[in-house]
Amino acid sequence: MVVLGIDTCDSRGSVAVREAGCLAALQRHETAEDFSSWLLPTVELCLKGAGLALSNVDVFAVASGPGSFTGLRVGLTAVKAWVELFGTRIVGVSRLEVIARMVGEKPGLVAASFDAQRGQIFAGLYRIGDRREAELIDREMVIAPDEFVNWVAERAGQQTLRWIAMDPELLTCTPGWRIRPGKGEEILRCPDGVAAGVAELGEERARQGKFTDALQLDANYVRRSDAEIFWKDPSGHGRR
Repeated sequence: MVVLGIDTCDSRGSVAVREAGCLAALQRHETAEDFSSWLLPTVELCLKGAGLALSNVDVFAVASGPGSFTGLRVGLTAVKAWVELFGTRIVGVSRLEVIARMVGEKPGLVAASFDAQRGQIFAGLYRIGDRREAELIDREMVIAPDEFVNWVAERAGQQTLRWIAMDPELLTCTPGWRIRPGKGEEILRCPDGVAAGVAELGEERARQGKFTDALQLDANYVRRSDAEIFWKDPSGHGRR
């Protein structure tokens, strides 16, 4: 099975190819170039590096959020266009779930997060099972880092808890974090190149027959875009 993984949730996006159950190629977004011009050539480069073409892809695995409005639209629009062209199957996944799975195979609670800008983070608490399946506790959220630390601590209670973040410094500087190391907790820094995990999770779900309908594939922004927040109706009142 050939799986193309795409993550355009924020500027640290990436593209990955898995073939026969192994990572065959990975390209990270390490420039200031917009995803609209970066993604397609990078996909071609990644596939070429693995000796493949778009027509060889069996599954498109794409991170559908949470993340930035523009980045997500570029990634999802490209995948939908390729599906129309090649009839390939899709698996849409959560970037936070992919990050949570990166802590390893040990079961237990995992708090995952990354920077959402504006003094907030995208975050979620997951229960990782014996086979690395991730069950979301409550909901994915956009929240202040200190509020997330306190919320997770309250939910976890005395249970074993692990943390993973693309921006751990946003959590470790909060007042609530000060007692966490004393409980034997630390934050694992999630590496860039999340598309590798997107492709891996996409392959697992594809083998289970858990595909995403192209018509149902949509971006999960978690919070509204600025365009929605500040859009005004004809009466002159801000829409809420």
